[in-house]
Amino acid sequence: MAKAEGATTLSIALILLLALCTSTALAAEDDPCNITGFTEMDRDLVAFALNLEYLEADFFLFGAYGYGLDVQAPYLTGGGPSPIGGRKALLDPLTNDLVAQMGLQEVGHIRVIRENLGLDAFPRPLLNIDKTTWARIMDSAFQMPLNPPFDPYANSINYMLASYAIPYVGLTGYVGANPLLMGSGAKRLVAGLLGVESGQDALIRTWLYERRDQMVEPYAFTVAAATVAISNLRNNLDHSGLVALAGVPVPYMIDDEGLVVPIELGAEQQTVGNVLSADVNSLSYARTPEQILAIVYSSGDPRVPGGFYPLGAHGRIAERYHKYGTGA
Repeated sequence: MAKAEGATTLSIALILLLALCTSTALAAEDDPCNITGFTEMDRDLVAFALNLEYLEADFFLFGAYGYGLDVQAPYLTGGGPSPIGGRKALLDPLTNDLVAQMGLQEVGHIRVIRENLGLDAFPRPLLNIDKTTWARIMDSAFQMPLNPPFDPYANSINYMLASYAIPYVGLTGYVGANPLLMGSGAKRLVAGLLGVESGQDALIRTWLYERRDQMVEPYAFTVAAATVAISNLRNNLDHSGLVALAGVPVPYMIDDEGLVVPIELGAEQQTVGNVLSADVNSLSYARTPEQILAIVYSSGDPRVPGGFYPLGAHGRIAERYHKYGTGA
């Protein structure tokens, strides 16, 4: 009797689920719940990430090869403008190899995202990866002008410190998007992207951690101190983004940590080493698209483009706050 009642309950639940799925505006004609593909929100979240993948691809490709997506895979640019200021970095052979691998990985990311988005895939936005952009970011991180201005292309340490600022932002974006995804296709895609972004972040952080006590010449700070400054800047920018949209004070939350932390922030409060940035349970931090825009625009406000995206980012989520290429 109990077995029959359980089967009846399950049948009723399935009927209700089918009715709900077929009535939703997001439903696909041949896939009522769209569980094998992408809902509209899924497509918007994945499209938003494409902005960051373009940035990573061009920065890594230029750093390793001296050219970007325009040469490596021009068909993936969608006709978007060439980046500003990218150039070959002066890297040692091993670091150059690692950066080249990451750049090529990003080419694959862009290709698979564009294939899945189809007509929703947009052209590469205008990117500014000039050394002057990085110099302003580092000045903001240290809250003073560095002399000489920071140049990410000058040597391996500078370049990897600049790289420290990129994949982790995308990583936290994928973590934030993950619970919002509905379609199994979108979930599978984002899981695959997140796995490689996490690996890139771990590679960069481990490379820097091995050199954490080394001075960043000609400045009076160490590699570890530089990562702490960059992470603090990102914490402040994404918090400012939340405040800007809310219009009222919001609680300050840490979602970014340098290579060395107070012991209370270390894993199980037993270490100050922090090769991976994570919360009290050693889970990755998450960010919203609005927080990410506040960071990559360097403005602390998703409505005010700048930084790496002088004209703003593409896609429905980004253009909810600022129409690409306009002054408002």
